[in-house]
Amino acid sequence: MKQTVERSSEQTRESVEVQKVNTATQEARDNINPELLQAGAEKETRQTRKGYAGTNNNNQHVRNPRKKALIWGSFAVIWIVIVWLTGRLLPAGSTLTSLMDRNLAPTWAHPFGTDWLGRDMFMRTLKGLATSIQVGLLAACGGGLIALLLGLGAASSKAADRVISWIIDLFLSVPHLVSLVMLAFVFGGGLAGVAAAIALTHWPNLARIVRAEMIQLKSAEYIQISHKLGQSRLQIAVQHMLPHLVPQLFVGVLLIFPHAILHEAAITFLGLGLSPQQPAIGIILSESMRYLSAGMWWLAFFPGLALLLVVRAFDVLGNSLKTLTGTGSSREVR
Repeated sequence: MKQTVERSSEQTRESVEVQKVNTATQEARDNINPELLQAGAEKETRQTRKGYAGTNNNNQHVRNPRKKALIWGSFAVIWIVIVWLTGRLLPAGSTLTSLMDRNLAPTWAHPFGTDWLGRDMFMRTLKGLATSIQVGLLAACGGGLIALLLGLGAASSKAADRVISWIIDLFLSVPHLVSLVMLAFVFGGGLAGVAAAIALTHWPNLARIVRAEMIQLKSAEYIQISHKLGQSRLQIAVQHMLPHLVPQLFVGVLLIFPHAILHEAAITFLGLGLSPQQPAIGIILSESMRYLSAGMWWLAFFPGLALLLVVRAFDVLGNSLKTLTGTGSSREVR
């Protein structure tokens, strides 16, 4: 009986203590300023929204490569157009010799210095880049046209496909630079000869891509329906297949540009390209090699750097268009 009384008294004391704690908590809640609670809630809401906004912006930045490709592609186009127009619009007297200004290091008057004949290297570099862009345009368009014709021909029949595939494999088996030098020698050099040699050696990879696209399109349902409706193979190729190939072909032609420019400079450097009277980066680099040991480093440094910047601009433009159009990898057309 005594133990029962003690237990009931202990439970009573515990219940009294719990009640006191609950009463104190309720009084503390009643004494809190409602304005402070509202301010804390608003602050937490703003932080949450800011976190969500930052997450969305990061996801947008990561998931939107097309915007980045558009920006870089626009910069590349502006740079190429500026270089080409400046080189084409320079007066003929801008690269005349001036024996009083021979072998000058880079200054404000001559940003790229002068050569052993007193010619301004900045003007010569711009004219050389304009010539290289012209050669690259002719070569890339020629190579793209050859690739398109052979790709369309490969899709016409199985016999034509076997023949064209054999021709593509034959050109790919020959070392690239060797065939380029041989063709440039056969055509006699010059701007037209160099452009033709580059065009005839830069089509196989692009033709292989066009051929693969054509074979895939032949099995499409709308192509089969066009066959059953009585359309000829030429009509189907021109009306249905060619529009599908335009993005791939355009990107491929642009990606041929940097290779064409570099190879033009390479064979001109070897003496099989453009004539010495024509301004070209390959000629400038070839002539400057004899004067590098004399400390005239600017004769090769600035023209070579300018050539790399132009080539890089074409590469960026081609990759940007590849991203925007959703075509295949740029390595496939090189």
